[in-house]
This record gives sequence, structure tokens and C-alpha cells, in this order.
Amino acid sequence: MPIVDDVGVSEQPTDPVQAHPRRARTIIALGLGVLVLDLATKILAVRFLEEREPVRVLGGLLYLTLHRNPGAAFSMATSLTWLLSAITLLVAVVIVVASRRIRSLPWAIGLGAILGGALGNLVDRVFREPGGFQGHVVDFLSLLAPDGSVWPVFNVADPAIVGGAILLVLLTVIGVEPDGTRHRSSKAAHEKTAQEKPAPEKTEQGEEA
Repeated sequence: MPIVDDVGVSEQPTDPVQAHPRRARTIIALGLGVLVLDLATKILAVRFLEEREPVRVLGGLLYLTLHRNPGAAFSMATSLTWLLSAITLLVAVVIVVASRRIRSLPWAIGLGAILGGALGNLVDRVFREPGGFQGHVVDFLSLLAPDGSVWPVFNVADPAIVGGAILLVLLTVIGVEPDGTRHRSSKAAHEKTAQEKPAPEKTEQGEEA
């Protein structure tokens, strides 16, 4: 509610809790959206790309080719499948628990993308062969080459994870806090405080004795 002072000037509340609504629903909804899209595209990839030559699309900019990846996003750390599964599960739990404290929409978008991508690849590690948190993740997108020689073959979850992480780093760098407020450097805060201080009153010179 606006606050009206004695002279009738209204001010808006500065409490971030009142100014920024909670974003838990945004995080969960975006996470579920990424998860559904990732799982759906993987099912289609297995259905139509299994034992088939790579499909060239967009004039060779992108190839559809089925790969099974035991590692992390973009085929990294292929020998640490079980550890990646544990880390992924931990990240998902942390995001869900922390979501109730997030009030920044950009932070919610970044965390939701990471959550959905992490869950998408975790489902593969749990339910796909060989199973037991060591299942191989389905990848099917290859840039500029059909064999992943230009860029590792990936899926929908991978750019969601990496893009969300990059967004969170950028928000941290520019000072956007998870609660929706902006963090100012100590130097900037000092300069603003100095500008807001009233100028000292000048004393009259040459007063008669």
C-alpha cells in the first residue's frame, strides 16, 4: 500500500518481500516444461533415428543423429556416470528447496531451466540401460557435422542446463539478487550517500563587531 506523509506525498514500499512476488511456481512450471520437451524429443529420437543415417536439416547447420552418452552435458565426464547422477539429484533438490525464496523472475528462469534439464538427463540415467544411475543419456542434435566432430552431440536438456547456468552467472555479475533487489557496490553506495548529504550552510562574513 502507498504511504502518504504529512504533506501528502506518496511513497512506494521498499520491502523486497512486498515488491517482488515469490517465483516458486515459475521455477517448477518452467522446469516441468523443459522436462516434458526433453523427454518427448528423446522418445521421438529413439523411435525414428535408431539404426538410421544422420538426417541433415537446416542446410547442414544441424544433423539429427542418435547417440547414447554416459557422461554429462555435451558428452563431458563420460566415466563418472554414477557421480553425475548423484550431483544432478542433489542440484534438483537444492533448487526445489530454494525456490520458495526466489523473487527475481530472471533467477527463476535460470533455475527453472537448470531444474528441467537436470531432471531430463537424470530420468535417462535412472531408467535407460544399463540402469542403476548409470544409464546412458540420449543425445540426438549435432551442429555442422553428423558425427559431433565440430560440437559434441547434445539434447534439449543440455543447452537448458548450460544456458540457465550462464544466466545465473550474468545476474550475479550485474548485481541482481535472488530476492529481486539489486546489489550496489560499496563505492557506488558511498557516492550516492555523499550526494544525498545536505550541503553545509555558509556563514556570513564581515559581520559588524
